Amino acid sequence: MTHTSDLLIVGGGLNGPALALAAANAGLSVTIIDALPAHARMSEDFDGRGYALSLGSQHLLKAIGVWPTVAPNAQPILDVKVTDGKPGEAPAPFMLEFDHAEIDDGPVGFMVEDRFLRRAFLDALDNHDNITQIEGMVAAQEVTAHGATLTLADGTNLEGKLIVGCDGRGSGTAIRTGIKRTGWSYKQTALVCAIQHEKPHGGCAHQYFLPPGPLAILPLPNNQSSIVWTESDKVAQQIQALSDADYLEVLKPRFGDFLGEISLAGGRFTYPLNITLANAFYAPRVALVGDAAHGMHPIAGQGLNAGLKDVGALTEVLVEAHRRGEDIGREDVLARYSQWRRFDIATMALMTDTFNKLFSNDNPMLRLMRDLGMGVVNSLPSVRREAIREAAGVNGDLPKLMRGIAL
Repeated sequence: MTHTSDLLIVGGGLNGPALALAAANAGLSVTIIDALPAHARMSEDFDGRGYALSLGSQHLLKAIGVWPTVAPNAQPILDVKVTDGKPGEAPAPFMLEFDHAEIDDGPVGFMVEDRFLRRAFLDALDNHDNITQIEGMVAAQEVTAHGATLTLADGTNLEGKLIVGCDGRGSGTAIRTGIKRTGWSYKQTALVCAIQHEKPHGGCAHQYFLPPGPLAILPLPNNQSSIVWTESDKVAQQIQALSDADYLEVLKPRFGDFLGEISLAGGRFTYPLNITLANAFYAPRVALVGDAAHGMHPIAGQGLNAGLKDVGALTEVLVEAHRRGEDIGREDVLARYSQWRRFDIATMALMTDTFNKLFSNDNPMLRLMRDLGMGVVNSLPSVRREAIREAAGVNGDLPKLMRGIAL
């Protein structure tokens, strides 16, 4: 059996469906392949996992038709407060605050639970005539001057003009293409959970820089917040092994009491933290998107947002090439995508790596320098507004979809 499409997308997580919808809306035919059935990729119940979507990412979701389904369950992020401190102590006297009222674009971003985002994508895929969904394991891939072929484990052949790897940090697409990666472990682990709290959060997100690593408190609807809490690998393993009650006792001095009494809501997860960058974002008839191209520390909360910017850039390049009659799998077409995204990703990777090293320690001199730095930025309105726009994902050379413009 052979099936033919313009795009063959490997990976049905979040970036893959976003790319499929963006491309299909612009008239390209798409086949999306994932090893897991749809029901295994998502939870119907609240499990605590969520994403901080930038305003630019929200624009993209609106442009591809997904946002109306997501919006009723999204929590606007109206304010972001960044502070430095130690567990059980008052925060440092200097802080950085991003208030959405300082920019005209809207909220800084939105928090959306994983289950609502995945469900919105899957429903949109099911209802699109230009998209074919296939459950299967990719066993081999082959490219020629004229096209690309994926062979699944069951012998099915899928033919297209371009293969796009949206299959994560261990991307099989990149491995089969021969694209190497550069990276290292931070020897840190992120502990992720959700909490119910007594007092309303007011749509405010908090980032506390603690000696072992940052603690992010991200607002969810209904007096709940998502927690991304960084510790060394060894300590994180010990904390994750605790009972729920003991886990909370370790969290409380780090969290503080500003939201009143807290309790766990949903599950508890851990994620090892590293940086991993593909040495190339494309090869003949192959492009990489999202974590398949780059994985960074979550310190700036830009993982999914960076992937969605890849989606916007790649779709725009491909659609414009297609409308000019170009072969969308040609290397000169894919080079445009790489040139658009690679510098931005390298800059972001350097920034997150530097921030993590600067803030994940208890060196008194570094603490003084970073606290003064935050105080200076906070005291300069024009600099602060630019920082807010950067955090909101509405600065720089944005793809049309990130500006809410359909292709």
